[in-house]
Amino acid sequence: MTRADETHRPGERPLAIVRGEDRRKPGGTLELRRRGDLESPRQAAPSDTDVLRRQLRERTADLQRLKSEYDNYRKRVRRDRRSVGEIAVANVLAGLVPVLDALDEARKHGEVTGGFQRVADLLESELAALGLEAFGTPGDPFDPALHEAVFCLRAGHVERPTCTTILRPGYRLGDQLLRPAQAEVTEPPVPGTGSGTPPGDGGM
Repeated sequence: MTRADETHRPGERPLAIVRGEDRRKPGGTLELRRRGDLESPRQAAPSDTDVLRRQLRERTADLQRLKSEYDNYRKRVRRDRRSVGEIAVANVLAGLVPVLDALDEARKHGEVTGGFQRVADLLESELAALGLEAFGTPGDPFDPALHEAVFCLRAGHVERPTCTTILRPGYRLGDQLLRPAQAEVTEPPVPGTGSGTPPGDGGM
């Protein structure tokens, strides 16, 4: 009797004898199949539901990416508009700084009185509401980023460079410097020289 492994031609896979779907019933039929067919069952094709789920995931990812890009765009536009607005306000306020200098000079001479006083007070209050801030007080530590030293002397009563006299106030808008304050600066004496202004030290 020929074995199942020998029932094939050269180059073909050997045949195996298996029962059909009713192999468990008496008198079930026998079928001849290639061994490769037994080892590699046919892969089922993807269903319509699987295809729709995959397409849904892809479209959802596209929408999420588009929403993220749009949110970034809106944030960038708001930031640019805010920057443009701050620059415009700063330019206007910087142009009004000489007007405030003139008011300060007029006050020193007692010329700001009556209706002119009310106008000056209203102008200064409106500029302060826009964020304009004057700075510069005698006794402030000297900061080269905020102060312009017009004159410098040395004295023993200070431990670090100090603004002893404010010649002209500075102005800033938030963190933006519109104009530094002009000041006379006093520094501590050089070690070993005592107090007072060293010869030849006329200023900075």
